[in-house]
Amino acid sequence: MSALLTPGVSAAAAAVPGSGIREIVNLAFALPDVVHLEIGEPDFLTPAHIVEAGHATSAAANRYTHSAGTPVLRAAITERLHRLYGLERAPDQIVVSQGAVQGIAAVFAAILTPGDEVLVPDPAWPNYEMQTILNGGHAVHYPLRAENGFLPDLAEIESLFTPSTRILVLNTPSNPTGVVFPPELVAALVEAAADRGITVLADEVYDEILFEGTHTNAFAIAPEHVVSVWSFSKTYAMTGSRVGYLTGPDWLTPTLARLQEPLLSSISAASQASALAALQGPQDVVGEMVATYRTRRDLVVDRLTAAGIDVTVPSGAFYLMLPLGDGVDSRVAAIDLVHHGVATAPGTAFGDTARSHLRLSLASSVEQLTTGMDRILAWYAETSGGRQ
Repeated sequence: MSALLTPGVSAAAAAVPGSGIREIVNLAFALPDVVHLEIGEPDFLTPAHIVEAGHATSAAANRYTHSAGTPVLRAAITERLHRLYGLERAPDQIVVSQGAVQGIAAVFAAILTPGDEVLVPDPAWPNYEMQTILNGGHAVHYPLRAENGFLPDLAEIESLFTPSTRILVLNTPSNPTGVVFPPELVAALVEAAADRGITVLADEVYDEILFEGTHTNAFAIAPEHVVSVWSFSKTYAMTGSRVGYLTGPDWLTPTLARLQEPLLSSISAASQASALAALQGPQDVVGEMVATYRTRRDLVVDRLTAAGIDVTVPSGAFYLMLPLGDGVDSRVAAIDLVHHGVATAPGTAFGDTARSHLRLSLASSVEQLTTGMDRILAWYAETSGGRQ
């Protein structure tokens, strides 16, 4: 009898790395009395009117919807984009996705072929690289250095463009740094990519979580070269609903809408009803949450400054990068900190440039942040920032 062949996964799937954040999450959940500052999820309850709208649809009309989203939700999204950014988009130029994650996945699936390059920030949300690899592409990192305020260098990015570059990923306000790119920098980056026929994937998920400065919508700069992606998850504290959306060039958006069918058929009708209620309901809840995040940011920055630790003060999102001692492996430090009662995300989970930093989430209560900072600062003093 001939030997049986052993089935296996694809080379691309096998190459997708695990999450360095999830490693810490799993370790922390296995231990008692750990303060969780590693997870980027709002601690607020989803506003009641949003929850109620989802419940009502679940009870009355929980059916398949248009694969690109319900017409009424897509129309409400166009109204938001016009109100905030002056965009003139029609409902059929909007694609509703299962969170921004799946929307970005659809963009990558539509554009990338094996061997294509994607310019990804470093540090960055790790899913950009994961999705690049899954589609047979190659992630090329452009550094966001602490000494430059975690801002990219235009000339450096331009030096990385090659004939194989298909996508430039921009993320502002940034996860994990909380930095907001200045408008002139966003414009220069978009124009540099557009001049070379490169598509910009603009992750604008945190666009309404701003403490200082203004958010610059990338799509408005070069509509034929930019896909902008948003989400309801962070803005309205509805991460579990899994609703995002995007708009892009007319040569691409119909394909993205068509790809929703093989990827997921359609988004949950109940979740889309919740999203519609979020857009059409009172918006003061957003401002209240942002004000709370700002208070938490100030608390953490003040504690670190008083301890003599210099940080880049985040202007948006709800994260802060904590520098460790020079050369300290943040993964080792994060694991050690869990055993000191506080979970943080290691910089190594987001790339190589910030491997001696930890990301702190400001999406926890003041009480949790206060306790967490007590433990972090005690550990920091005891270990000289992880050196010992």
